[in-house]
Amino acid sequence: MNLYLVRHGEAAAKWGEHSDPGLSALGQSQAVDACRFLLDQLTGGARLYSSPLARAQETAIPLANALEQKPLIDDRIREIPAPVPLPERQNWLRGFMDERWETQPDSLHQWRQSALDLMREQTGDAVFFTHFLVINAIVGNVLDHPNTLYFWPDNGSVTHLRMHNDQLELVALGRDMKTVVN
Repeated sequence: MNLYLVRHGEAAAKWGEHSDPGLSALGQSQAVDACRFLLDQLTGGARLYSSPLARAQETAIPLANALEQKPLIDDRIREIPAPVPLPERQNWLRGFMDERWETQPDSLHQWRQSALDLMREQTGDAVFFTHFLVINAIVGNVLDHPNTLYFWPDNGSVTHLRMHNDQLELVALGRDMKTVVN
């Protein structure tokens, strides 16, 4: 069974400007590119999931339309919960990305575990439209990597996992980031 983690396209707003921006024009183009890539990969269809945030849902639209399917909105693949107000979020995230999982509070371990549980619940191929740190949390766990940051998935990139013998395996990382974390 194949699982695809799609990082949302570029957001229309910068850090601290909007709590739930949609996609920029570039982000919409990245969503179309991700759709084209996934249509080549999905030979028997797939179940679609999206974070409840606008940029993830908008990234899902081209593939959802192509597959004539509405994505399931699932809070378990929502952006990491930051314990600070929106204007302080960028600094908190920068600090978090320099840390290790062993030093994180239970709430963040539960956040990561809920995303992993969603992956393991699948009974067929699935595509998840989600966020930078969700992808890192899942990939880091699959590879038993101790740091909170494993790689820099670009906007619209697709990371491929496979469920084999009830274990998640990394098949391919998504394209490395060339844009800023948004």
